[in-house]
Amino acid sequence: MYQTINPKLIFFLYARKSSESEDRQVQSIDDQVKRLSELAAASGITILEILTEAKSAKKPNNRPVFADMLRRIEKGEANGILCWQINRLSRNPIDSGMISWMLQQGIIQCIQTIDRTYRPDDNILLFNVESGMANQYIIDLRKNCRRGMVGRAERGWYPSQAPLGYSNDKENKCIIPHKQYFPLIRRIWDTMLTGAYNPEQIRLMANTEWGFRSPRHKHYGGKELSRGMIYKLLGNVFYTGIFEWAGSLYTGKHTPMVTVEEYDHVQFLLGRKGKPRLQRHQFAYTGLIRCGTCGCMVTASVKQKHIKSTGELKLFTYYHCTRKNKDIKCTNKPVTLPMLETAINEDLKKYAIIPAFLDWAITILDEQEANEVVNTIHSKASIETELETAQAELDNLIRMRMRDLIDDSSFIKERDVLQRSITKLTTQSNEKPKTMDAGSLTELAKQAFQFAAYARVHFTDGTMEAKKSIVNSLGSNYVLSNKKLLFEASDWLMPIVEAYPSLLSEYDRLELIKKVDTQAYNTALSLLIQRWCAIVDNVRTKLASGEHNIPDLSSYHISDKSPDT
Repeated sequence: MYQTINPKLIFFLYARKSSESEDRQVQSIDDQVKRLSELAAASGITILEILTEAKSAKKPNNRPVFADMLRRIEKGEANGILCWQINRLSRNPIDSGMISWMLQQGIIQCIQTIDRTYRPDDNILLFNVESGMANQYIIDLRKNCRRGMVGRAERGWYPSQAPLGYSNDKENKCIIPHKQYFPLIRRIWDTMLTGAYNPEQIRLMANTEWGFRSPRHKHYGGKELSRGMIYKLLGNVFYTGIFEWAGSLYTGKHTPMVTVEEYDHVQFLLGRKGKPRLQRHQFAYTGLIRCGTCGCMVTASVKQKHIKSTGELKLFTYYHCTRKNKDIKCTNKPVTLPMLETAINEDLKKYAIIPAFLDWAITILDEQEANEVVNTIHSKASIETELETAQAELDNLIRMRMRDLIDDSSFIKERDVLQRSITKLTTQSNEKPKTMDAGSLTELAKQAFQFAAYARVHFTDGTMEAKKSIVNSLGSNYVLSNKKLLFEASDWLMPIVEAYPSLLSEYDRLELIKKVDTQAYNTALSLLIQRWCAIVDNVRTKLASGEHNIPDLSSYHISDKSPDT
C-alpha cells in the first residue's frame, strides 16, 4: 500500500539516467517515469511536470534540467520532488548540500522516492547519510577505475581507445594491428620519413589518392583525415611500442609500427623537440671503464645529427666521463664508439694466434689430459696394491701375536705403524681423482687459446653480449685517457704475447723451406712445437692459479670466418 501524500503539495517528477558505468543497474528513464507515475496515482500526488535528462550527476553544474527544476521550486512553482532514489538527484556534495538546505528551509517540503519520504521536520541525518553514500560510491568507483587502468598499463596494454591503425580486441582484452588501417598509417609514416612531403601534402594524398576515411563507429567515423588528426598521429609515441598514461611511460605489448629512431626523425622534420619516451639504448662497455683524469666511471650517450646533404638523421654513440667527482675539473674528452672499438680491436690483435698454433695447443692439451688420466690410473692401482699389502701385514702381525711369536711391546709398535699407513692409503684411495679437475682446467685452457684465435672475429661481427664478454676476458682496470684506452691484460695472455711473435716469425721462415728440404722442415717444426708446448704449459699454469671467466666463443653465433692470419 502506498502512503497518502498531502494533496496541497505540487511535485516535479524527475527521472535521470547516465550512460556511464555508475548507472548500469538503474532502470531506464521510461521505466522510472512509469513506476513513479503509478506511485503518484496511488498516493494522490499532484505532478506539475515530468522532467527527464540523460546526464551524469558526478559533477556539479552538469545538468541543466536539474538546475532549472530547483530554480522553479525556489520561485514557488512546486514544492516537492518525485524521483526513483536520492542518488538520481545528486552524486556530488555540492548538489546534495543545496537540496539538503532547501529541504531544511522548507522550500522543498517533500522528496518522495519509490520507497521513502523525506520532509523538513524529519531527522536530516538520514538524508545526508544517503546522499553521502551516493557520493562515496562515485569516489570508490573512480578509484577502482583508476586502479584498474593503471594495472592494465603496467601489464603493457594501453587502457583506452586504440589509436588509428590499431583496434581493441575486446575478447582477448588486448590491442592488435587493424587489418585495413595499420598498413595505411604506416604508409603515412613512410611518406613523412622521406622528407619530401609535409603533413598537409600527406593529408591531401591520403584523402584523395589513398581513399582514407576514419573507422566507422555507431555515432561517428567515416570522415577524411583532418589537419589536427595527422599532426596528432605523427606525434603519438604509441606507434613506437611505448605509451604514456597518467604521467608515466610504459612499454607496451602491442606491435610497434615505427622504430624510436624513425619517430625521432619525424619529430625533427616537424620541428619538435621530441616527446617523452623510454630510453631503449644499450651500451656494451658501460661499467667497465674509468676516467683517467678524475677516476669517475665512463658512461655512454647517443647524440643525433642531421646530415644536410642527404636529409638523414644519424645517431652517434659517445663514451664520456660521468664527472661525478666535483672536486676535480675533468677535461677528459669523449670518444666515439667506432674509435673505442678500433682501440680494443688493435689490442686483441696483439694476442691473436693463427689456426696452426691453435690446433697444436689443442693437441698438446689433449695429450696432457690423456697422460694425466693414465698416470692417475697407475697411481690409483699402486695405492690399492700398497693398501692390500699393508692390510695383509697387519693380519699376519695379529696372527703372530696370537701364537705368542712376538711380545706386546713389539706388536703394539708394529701395529701402530701399519694402521697409520693403512689410514693414509685409504684416504688417498678415496680422494677425488685429479683428472676431474684437470679435465675442467684443460677445457678452460682450450677456451683460452680459442679466444686468442677467434676473439677478433667475434668482436667484429658478434653481438653486444659477445663484445662485452670478450672485453671482460681481455683484461681489467680499463682507463680512458686522452681518447686512449689503457688496461691490464689478463695474466694468462702474457705468455702468448711474450713468446708468440718470435715463434710466428720462425714458422713463416719454415714455410719458405718446406718444399726445398722436407726433412729439415720437419725437424725444425718439431722443435718449434716443443717450444710452443712450453707456452701452452705456462698458460695452463696461469689459469690454474686463479679464477678466470673466459667466454666459450662457440656459444656466440656469427658468420663462419677464419681466425686472423
